[in-house]
Amino acid sequence: MDDSTQWFLMKQSDGSVFGPLTFNQLHQWAIDAYIAPLDKISNDQINWVKAPMIPGLHMDYLVELEPGTFYGPTTIGAIREFVNGGEITQDAPLTDCRTGEQKTFSEFAGTSLSETSQEIIRVSARENLQTRIRELEEALLKERQQRKTMEELRVKAEIRIAELEELLGI
Repeated sequence: MDDSTQWFLMKQSDGSVFGPLTFNQLHQWAIDAYIAPLDKISNDQINWVKAPMIPGLHMDYLVELEPGTFYGPTTIGAIREFVNGGEITQDAPLTDCRTGEQKTFSEFAGTSLSETSQEIIRVSARENLQTRIRELEEALLKERQQRKTMEELRVKAEIRIAELEELLGI
């Protein structure tokens, strides 16, 4: 997808709209389970389609939460979040909506994942780490600036105290 196009996400739950976003941001949100199957996507805020209809988001997996109850389609990364959060087990049945293939999550999460899905998960993890590193670096820079400001104020206060003591003859 062209990353110069502006994209918008409308949450089904409350109608709130997020954007403009790059496609890479939108894709990352899908991987991180921030986009639900009923949420809608638009690049003009006039025509909206359900998120799984956008091929580049890779919302291709349907998970059976309990017999007869399904969630999706969503990304394998989102399903991994559900497993990590204890919402489903690794034995949860999944269907790859592109191929109709049915396996458990643990089977899909192993070597049977397509190279594309494996790369999406690797990129997601790498991008999440890079984002976290940037956040920590920014926080550290801000803290250093605050410390410098406080040190300057301390020095000024000591000078002012010395001036007042001299005036008072202390």
